[in-house]
Amino acid sequence: MNDPHPYSRLTPDTVLNSLESVGLLCDGRLLALNSYENRVYQVGLDDGSLVVAKFYRPARWSDAQILEEHGFAMELAQAEIPVVAPLELAGTTLHHASGFAFAAFPRRGGRSPELDDGETLTWLGRFIGRIHAVGGVRRYEHRPALDIESFGDEPRAFLLGSGLVPADLLPAWKQASELALEGVRHCFQRAGKVAMIRTHGDCHASNVLWTPDSGNSRGGPHFVDLDDSRMAPAVQDLWMLISGDRHDMGRQLGKLLEGYEDFSEFDDRELHLVEALRTLRLLHYSAWIARRWDDPAFPIAFPWFNTARYWQDRVLELREQIAAMQEPALVPS
Repeated sequence: MNDPHPYSRLTPDTVLNSLESVGLLCDGRLLALNSYENRVYQVGLDDGSLVVAKFYRPARWSDAQILEEHGFAMELAQAEIPVVAPLELAGTTLHHASGFAFAAFPRRGGRSPELDDGETLTWLGRFIGRIHAVGGVRRYEHRPALDIESFGDEPRAFLLGSGLVPADLLPAWKQASELALEGVRHCFQRAGKVAMIRTHGDCHASNVLWTPDSGNSRGGPHFVDLDDSRMAPAVQDLWMLISGDRHDMGRQLGKLLEGYEDFSEFDDRELHLVEALRTLRLLHYSAWIARRWDDPAFPIAFPWFNTARYWQDRVLELREQIAAMQEPALVPS
């Protein structure tokens, strides 16, 4: 049976009892962390340490898909790449209790990286290059790929049929989204056939934490939350770390690639995909909120979503993307 509000059953007792069922003795400390797609908690253990427990949204990923993500994270950790991998408990990393699939992770703190610092970007680029060196070794068998159909056509169709786009703005949004997807297709055509590898998939600043290191006062990065990991072009893990005008993005991308190419070769044809991937993410993001709108957490977290202003801004955003995709490919500097 499809439960529209599954997390209403995820009480604090359920969280603690689930963890104790796999041998983690909890001391009662429980802190909900910022997460909407899944539910994530920092939990205190009897020995004074902390773990992070992730309870996966039912019916989003299959067990096989989650285990593939876990396997990738563990491959990276074994290669001494700073990725937070799940804990293996009772012989596995994925567990089930009270109708939920869940996993436990070591707790790692940190702050967002300073993306305006060239040395930080080069450092991040080196680690992303190492992630991709491992990610290119084999393919995912169960997790999906990032493509135009699943991140563009299908989300657009869902939004058009959702009733959430205001009627007076629907024609403008429909036209803008159609032209935007035409632009996306042209970008992919210009890039040609590029390699698809296992990627982090959601490599933005909030999923990269900078932590102090006793041997280096500047610290270093570690990567968290591979929940959106999928087969994608390598540039998917780079473009979300750059921002600003074309000059700024070219400079930032140049620093990232300076480190990246120490460990992985980058196909310059993928530079045609930067704005196309940004456009797909914008469409997918709106559809993601729309799909979850009956989850009580979403109207609270995104109160602006069902306003006319939100959709007016999305029309303008898509028109800006249409223009951006007509520009020459970004040039690293």
